[in-house]
Amino acid sequence: MNKKSLSERDICSKYINPAIKNAGWNMRSQVREEVSFTDGRIIVQGKLYTRGKRKRADYILYYKPNIPIAIIEAKDNKHKVGDGMQQAIDYSEILQIPFVFTSNGDSFVFHDKTKTSGLVEQEISLEDFPSPEHLWSLYSQKEGLDKPEIQQVITQDYYLDDSGMSPRYYQQNATNRTVEAIAKGQNRILLVMATGTGKTYTAFNIIWRLWKNGIKKRILFLADRNALLTQTKNGDFSPFGNDIMHIIKNRKIDKSYQVYFALYQGLTGNEESKNAYKEFSRDFFDLVVIDECHRGSASEASAWREVLDYFDSATQIGLTATPKETKDVSNMEYFGEPVYTYSLKQGIDDGFLAPYKVVRISMNVDEGWRPTSGLIDKYGHEVEDRIYNLKDYDKHLVIDERTIEVAKKITEYLKATDRFAKTIVFCTDIDHANRMRQALINENADLVAKHWNYCVKITGDDDIGKQELDNFTDVEERFPVIATTSKMLTTGIDTKMVKFIVLEANIGSMTEFKQIVGRGTRIREADGKVYFTIMDFRKATNLFADPDFDGDPVQIYEPDESETVVPPDVEEADDNFPKDDILGDFVQPITPDITFNDEEEEVVKKYYVNNIKVSVANERVQYYGKDGKLITETLKDYTKSNITTEYKSINDFTRKWKTTESKEELMAELAENGVLIEALKEEIGSNMDPFDLICHVAYDKPPLTRKERANNVRKRDYFTKYGDTAQRILLSLLDKYEEEGILSIEKGSVLHVQPLNQMGSPVELVRAFGKNKDFEQAIRDLEDEIYKEGA
Repeated sequence: MNKKSLSERDICSKYINPAIKNAGWNMRSQVREEVSFTDGRIIVQGKLYTRGKRKRADYILYYKPNIPIAIIEAKDNKHKVGDGMQQAIDYSEILQIPFVFTSNGDSFVFHDKTKTSGLVEQEISLEDFPSPEHLWSLYSQKEGLDKPEIQQVITQDYYLDDSGMSPRYYQQNATNRTVEAIAKGQNRILLVMATGTGKTYTAFNIIWRLWKNGIKKRILFLADRNALLTQTKNGDFSPFGNDIMHIIKNRKIDKSYQVYFALYQGLTGNEESKNAYKEFSRDFFDLVVIDECHRGSASEASAWREVLDYFDSATQIGLTATPKETKDVSNMEYFGEPVYTYSLKQGIDDGFLAPYKVVRISMNVDEGWRPTSGLIDKYGHEVEDRIYNLKDYDKHLVIDERTIEVAKKITEYLKATDRFAKTIVFCTDIDHANRMRQALINENADLVAKHWNYCVKITGDDDIGKQELDNFTDVEERFPVIATTSKMLTTGIDTKMVKFIVLEANIGSMTEFKQIVGRGTRIREADGKVYFTIMDFRKATNLFADPDFDGDPVQIYEPDESETVVPPDVEEADDNFPKDDILGDFVQPITPDITFNDEEEEVVKKYYVNNIKVSVANERVQYYGKDGKLITETLKDYTKSNITTEYKSINDFTRKWKTTESKEELMAELAENGVLIEALKEEIGSNMDPFDLICHVAYDKPPLTRKERANNVRKRDYFTKYGDTAQRILLSLLDKYEEEGILSIEKGSVLHVQPLNQMGSPVELVRAFGKNKDFEQAIRDLEDEIYKEGA
């Protein structure tokens, strides 16, 4: 058989597989074919969504399970042997794989990223494909991992999960890079992984391999939430077994376990209580893992640092989605550069994290409001005469009507989408959260009458609210739906089903902003959670444009040796036990917003005013773009730019449209390139055919409606070449196009719905045209007729 007539799959089975097998690779345990390592980016279009293409490698070769070593890109023999190398190298960068091969069945092109085999890139014969031992040796030599004691650590197996669950590629990367660093003697490790990407599961895999190997025998896992300790012990860490795991409670120490879980503040003390961690010897733990390490563990001013300093002989791994790098606090100064970073942008691009759209709303008073001379607030205090703006509202000045208007917009959105979509409203403080809860209850009185906990305040001072926290985060529980809060839900709480985040607080900290966005990034596709919406009343989403939002962490902490490190300021208080926190010990009771000086003169901290006319001044929806940034221009301009970049003229686009057999695939391709048809329809307010919509927006062509196109086809004598039954079928398909659009007539399922299913079975309908290929050609001809004038 002529090799050039073989398919790519045939080339794999007849030439590439034998070459791999003959080189000593185990085809069952070391070789995986057609590996999809991403889920495909979720592309939001109005209320709908699609998924982009998954990234798929033809082959990934593993030295041991979950330790990838090589990637192969296969092509049919019509291609040259090196075709596809650029794509394969791109995939190898994502997967952190050192060796790359391409083949068309004649030979291989071998790209050695370690540069230890001689040439960086060379052609080798099928018979010379390297063995797993050879490639592993080259990699180990390059990375300084070739000592026997290091090899013993880095080749330790992962936990074999009976359920079939295995780490995603980035979790493999994080685990392998961490274990390698520790094997080489690095004792301070920082892992940066976006919220929702499985930091705890990754930590388990790291700890399991080090524990099974015996290099780390006693482990301390530190967290800042009680719920996280139980969740971690009973969830990801359950393979260790309860006999060796222990949660430290009430500062009671038991030294008979191997894996310990504790709260930071559960080990440290104050004037009234002891430092429980000192009951352990300084060298008791071999490994300390610090979850959410941005919360202050790397701050020299923090009491938590005492624990880390005490166990300084242990290897310490910091986990965070948001490494803290300010002039006062630095995770990287303590832990060093991250050994691995997996960002929110990468997670969204891969389809593992939910994208977002942003609704930005401003009120008429947001740019500034000044009281009339001598204005008295609700409680009899004269309002200081100055200009108040967003930074002041609900912190220094409360405008009741603004709170009510915000509650109306929140409710309006929920009514237009899903009134039972889990919602978090972030407020300025506890008082604001309480007033917002009241305003939302009034706006949703119908549901509150049936379900008292439809909307609750979840803050550190409210026992009822804290009791509802578990229900709010439980994917099985419908209520509460809306939670108003200030700081309590910013971090460490797993809110899998949150679809709506409202920003009604001034957010000055990038760390806090990233954590808040992270509350919505988890995907629950089976439960209908694939994206989330951010409604911003405080211009906080301007931070999306900040280069620090999703860039790699950059250390900016460089204190002068003569300077003393000071604690973070008030704006950063969320990272050092804010008053409105889940930790009950740190909660202060609410007091009236009035303080007194030494002379007992009344000083008002917050004014409460009403009867102010408040209205929406501006409202705009922004979508997550193909470059990982919010689309700042109009969708019309954004679409025009993307289309004309790909198709220089209307003729180029028309040619592509007419020659593409599957319009659905073309629409998906366009969506990946930033052409959001459904969202564009919402913005323009049109029900045009996608072809006309694009031609109109991108090339200023007057559009035709689907009805006009269908009528133009009916006026021609196009149908007369078919028999009576075939004509009736095509006319019904044309009606279907007019009602629903071009995609509806491309699907084979159209033959199963009315009125076509009343004309006969699908087999009988196809037979009216002859054979199946004749029916398919008739559909293509009908599409050509539909778009004839559009050309």
